[in-house]
Amino acid sequence: MSMSLDAAAEVFRQAMRETVKRYSLWYLIQGVLLVVAGVLAIIYPVLSSVAVILMLGWLLIFSGILQGVGLFYARHVPHFWLQLVSVFLAVLIGFLFLRDPAQGLVTVTLLLVVFFMIEGISKVIFALTIRPFPQWGWVLASGIVGILLSLLLLVSLPVTALWLVGLLLGIQLISVGAALAQLAWQVRKSS
Repeated sequence: MSMSLDAAAEVFRQAMRETVKRYSLWYLIQGVLLVVAGVLAIIYPVLSSVAVILMLGWLLIFSGILQGVGLFYARHVPHFWLQLVSVFLAVLIGFLFLRDPAQGLVTVTLLLVVFFMIEGISKVIFALTIRPFPQWGWVLASGIVGILLSLLLLVSLPVTALWLVGLLLGIQLISVGAALAQLAWQVRKSS
């Protein structure tokens, strides 16, 4: 059984390699465009942050409506009313994000700050738990940086909300685009 899974995985990997080779130019173009979009998101963080909030608002509205339609045909499903509340909240939050993107930015930024704080605290606890292991100090340092970053973002929250989401989006787009472009470039060079 293990051999057949390994063989199947190798067939899949080979098919992926061939696909990347065949369409390497498109992967390269896609990677470059993603990097450009990421750079623009970092240069114009307010615009990209608002765009993310507006898109999130529309996604919440559409997903809420679709869930509501599905729920309409499944009225006898367990916890119908709880699911109906979920539908209502999705649509309501979507409309609130569209009506006041600035408040949506503050909300999303606050959620990110809480995430960074929890992530930092968990890293500190993990580092102190594994303390005899080599390099445990790096894990501790990353946790402390996460906590300090979250406190810094929290203290400057109204201003932070304007640029944080756009900056994070830009960083993500650049990293994905650079990885795709590098992969495509290496494949084209080796062909």
